[in-house]
Amino acid sequence: MQRELTCEQVGAIITFYIEGRLSDPLQKAVRHHLEICPECNAKYEEIKQMLMRYKNKKCPNNIEDDVQNNFKQKQYAEFKSNLSAYLDNELDDKENIRIKKITISNPIARKDLEEMYAFKRLLHNSFEKTKSDIKYDFSKQVLSQMNLPDKSSEPNFRRLVVLFCLMFAIIVIFALNLWG
Repeated sequence: MQRELTCEQVGAIITFYIEGRLSDPLQKAVRHHLEICPECNAKYEEIKQMLMRYKNKKCPNNIEDDVQNNFKQKQYAEFKSNLSAYLDNELDDKENIRIKKITISNPIARKDLEEMYAFKRLLHNSFEKTKSDIKYDFSKQVLSQMNLPDKSSEPNFRRLVVLFCLMFAIIVIFALNLWG
């Protein structure tokens, strides 16, 4: 018994089906899916109609190139919108796989991902270096320079806020220098 194809799988190979470039078992599986799935069948008919319009107009452009370019542009837009979530491991397994496939097939997406990883490494390294360079509490230093009494009995929350603001400022300055 042959396993049935999903809508996503059929969508990925529908142009190969139309062109007759699938193996016989796969061709039959796609045909079976189109018979039982109205959504995929509608997409199939729409693509077939588009092909017929191009053939009837005898358009000099290659329809495969147009379809591929539109598909790649849509894929790249989805890739860009999910790139940050991908880097932060916020996507589910299915979306992670989609991003990986787009990265493999699209050189521009691959370059973008490599640049984002490099930038993330730079930020992380800068943070680690800054963190290791901090040897004393800046809030105490600022208070002593202002000749204010030491308020070490205050909650640690203020110290954390000052440290966070300082780290954020350093990262922003670093990012501006990187992009500037």
